[in-house]
Amino acid sequence: MPQSEDSTHLSPEDKYYDAIDRVAEGDLAGAVIAFRSCLVDDPSMLDAMHGLIRALQDLGELDEAIGIAIRLSYLAPEDVLAHTSLSILYQHKGMVPEAEAEAMKAKLLSWKLELRQQKLNPGTS
Repeated sequence: MPQSEDSTHLSPEDKYYDAIDRVAEGDLAGAVIAFRSCLVDDPSMLDAMHGLIRALQDLGELDEAIGIAIRLSYLAPEDVLAHTSLSILYQHKGMVPEAEAEAMKAKLLSWKLELRQQKLNPGTS
């Protein structure tokens, strides 16, 4: 779906879905623009941050993707995907110790969430 000429009237959610459509169409540069526009309007939209990180990664813009992933991990410290993404980005940069540390954080958070679910729903594991 091409972005309208006047995207300033779109909601952050509309911009997010436009960005997702652009990713699906292979227009990563357009997706980055749409994700950024979405985040200008709603800096707390974590899904848009995840999308932006992935689009930047696929474009090879690893340093910028790492910066956004770090910001996301500060905004949502228990977001397993944020730490997983950061680990992957560090791996691509050859930063093995940092990648391993983020992978461990993601694994520990995953276990923590799993235990929390088991406490809320005993007998469903």
